[in-house]
Amino acid sequence: MAYQISDSCVNCGVCESECPAGAISEKNSVRWIDPSLCADCGACESTCPSGAISQA
Repeated sequence: MAYQISDSCVNCGVCESECPAGAISEKNSVRWIDPSLCADCGACESTCPSGAISQA
């Protein structure tokens, strides 16, 4: 099950640089996780300073 980013995201970009699958990108000034690329590793969730990432 892929991870998702909530509205509490501050768009810092830390998660994007930590994602080994390259599943996170910026879209319309917010970060977005492409579920088809997400490897469910949890690297993004553990690095998010605002706690905005969780498993869907």
